[in-house]
Amino acid sequence: MNPSKLNIQEYLRGHGIKPSILRTKVLEYLLKYRSHPTVDEIYKALSDEIPTLSKTTIYNTLNLFVQKGITQVIVIEENETRYDADTSVHGHFKCQQCGKIYDVSVDISGMKVQGLDGFQVKEKHIYFKGICKECLKNNL
Repeated sequence: MNPSKLNIQEYLRGHGIKPSILRTKVLEYLLKYRSHPTVDEIYKALSDEIPTLSKTTIYNTLNLFVQKGITQVIVIEENETRYDADTSVHGHFKCQQCGKIYDVSVDISGMKVQGLDGFQVKEKHIYFKGICKECLKNNL
């Protein structure tokens, strides 16, 4: 999804979502800042612009986006829920030093998984953890 060529309000309508100012701003933020933000990060970024904003409203908005398939939840750490507007099949790498999360391309078509015969898989998540190139370079 290319945010510069996207009419966000039409995109929301096309997914059955009424494009309120808040919903438009949250999706704009997710598309502009591909940092896989938490609710707190989104709240801090938008609260000056929208003084009546609450974290509950952001949670509800993101949950709606997830239900409608325009955002996905990322839970690499148990106590940290993040959101990603890129719903294509891809993996994530979290740097254990700086905390940044990177998108990584993955081809899971040839992946062999045993024990799921007769199951219906609805989601696939690939997560990696380690030290990113920047942190490794800075540690030299």
